[in-house]
Amino acid sequence: MDNEKRKLPEAEADGVIEGRNAVIEALRAGVTIDKIYVMKGETDATLGHIASTARAKGIVVVDADRRKLDGMSRTHAHQGVIALAAVRAYTTVESMLRTAADRGEQPLLVVCDEISDPHNLGAIIRTAECAGAHGVIIPKRRSAGLTAVVGKTSAGAVAYMPVARVPNIPALLKDLKKQGVWVFGTAADGNTTLYGADLKGPAAIVIGSEGDGMSRLVAENCDFLVSIPMKGRISSLNASAAAAILLYEAVRQRMG
Repeated sequence: MDNEKRKLPEAEADGVIEGRNAVIEALRAGVTIDKIYVMKGETDATLGHIASTARAKGIVVVDADRRKLDGMSRTHAHQGVIALAAVRAYTTVESMLRTAADRGEQPLLVVCDEISDPHNLGAIIRTAECAGAHGVIIPKRRSAGLTAVVGKTSAGAVAYMPVARVPNIPALLKDLKKQGVWVFGTAADGNTTLYGADLKGPAAIVIGSEGDGMSRLVAENCDFLVSIPMKGRISSLNASAAAAILLYEAVRQRMG
């Protein structure tokens, strides 16, 4: 018991909140929570209350088996529920577009289509901040969120770079296009070369998932599919590297 008590503050400092009472208190205190993982198939009333309270607050609730929860646990006393705190609150896409307008700049957004590796997401946020992008957008599900690992990997950039979370990426892209933003997706078989893409106007750069790239519906909602020149024997780049290449091509064009 004493060992568990000593481990708990360290776990919470990492944004991992374990156990029923701890998660209930975090919800009650208004802690910004990225996701809550609840034991799959569990019919316990307390866990049901946690899940319904979280959903009412717009928090993503994920059904997880015991092996998943045991692997995430630092205290080995998760009681069937683990919450991951967010290192900062999410913002909205509208506020990103407002920021660009207030600065007299063309919007430059990064849209992450199911980037599940928190190190990749942290690196993308860091590069987006360095490149002067106005925001990063991620889906609510099947994506890393603003967890402590992402914050650390971003080297502090998460404190400055607005991140929005949306329920549906294809719907977001349709809405951005209605607002005059051009959507550029990265694809090995793209119909536009990197150096032929005009990134000077309002632009959203879409980065596909690490394994499968962009989903079909996301790709169909891009105005341009951009291919990055590949001169070596390996045919694809890390997601965060691809984001950096497109962002800095946009920077180059906008400085010209």
